[in-house]
Amino acid sequence: MEIPQEPVLHISLGLAVILLLVLIFPFRVRIVEENLEPFFLIMGIIAVTISGQWSYELIVEALKEPVWLPNTPVPIGIFQVVLIFGLIIYKFNRQIYNGFLSLLRIVGIRVFAFMIITLLGLISSIISVIVTAVILSEIALILPLDRRKKIEFVVIACFAVGLGAALTPVGEPLSTIAVSKLKGEPYHADFFFLLRLLGIYVIPGVLALALYGAYRIGSVSVDRMEVPIYEESLRNVIVRAIRVYTFVSALILLGKGLSPLAVWYFSKVPPVGLYWLNTISAILDNATLVAVEIEPEMSLMQIKSALISLLISGGMLIPGNIPNIVSAGRLKIRMNEWARVGVPLGVVLLTVYFVILMAECSFNL
Repeated sequence: MEIPQEPVLHISLGLAVILLLVLIFPFRVRIVEENLEPFFLIMGIIAVTISGQWSYELIVEALKEPVWLPNTPVPIGIFQVVLIFGLIIYKFNRQIYNGFLSLLRIVGIRVFAFMIITLLGLISSIISVIVTAVILSEIALILPLDRRKKIEFVVIACFAVGLGAALTPVGEPLSTIAVSKLKGEPYHADFFFLLRLLGIYVIPGVLALALYGAYRIGSVSVDRMEVPIYEESLRNVIVRAIRVYTFVSALILLGKGLSPLAVWYFSKVPPVGLYWLNTISAILDNATLVAVEIEPEMSLMQIKSALISLLISGGMLIPGNIPNIVSAGRLKIRMNEWARVGVPLGVVLLTVYFVILMAECSFNL
């Protein structure tokens, strides 16, 4: 069903309630915080029903995308990557952990943290954000840190991975859709379009996050570190992959269900307001917002502003990005724990980039 041209009051109110529930319940209701996947799936189903967006194509997309990424000839997607890497680590965890620990002992924990965040942030656009997230999760598990510091490291690293993944269409769905929508006149977007457009903002951002992560991780002795005991059962490995699959499917439904709000209201917001309104991507599939917002008629400055705000906002809460979902699932991070680090850091990054973009805009005038 196509979205009506003009807002429909009862649909707008219903979707606004869904949006509020999604924003509030994961922080206030413990059972929801512990079961984000079924909660978001239920909210997604209700949102699609209220907005009348059910279609065969949507059902196929929600079922298929977590196992078969768009524009790939073979069925390799989020579910398979999480499951396959989980099985590899289940079988060879001691050898893998020993390799990481050897490097950690050589360079020290702060240099190690800087190297890992930088490397994963920059290669996420090449090996995909999914593979990067799985690697990050396992590295975080071996770090000799208390839970609070470990969560802080993971959140900072996920911001870097989310930023870096946008530089090519391979990295994540957001970049794939953006390039697809801009491949015609006047931009003729190719594989390296986003690298040329955003690289000057993203690469320094990744390096700054790596420095910040190295600083926040503190000084910890690694001389007497031992390989951590691997405690996951084969059942847990399989269940985690299923939970990630469910979460991604739920976000596809939720994004589609709430899309009338974006079409009716977001699209009419001035660029400066849209920059801050895009913080909603902390709980929504940012690919949906890109599909609604990005148009060839936009200026390069408008495109940059919209994409940067979506990328940063995606790191603020667990549902905002695939690395967040995978890492939070592996380390059993709760929404409140993530938000305590992600929201303040996201606000600072959004403010810094906003000042940079506004200064650039004024300079160009």
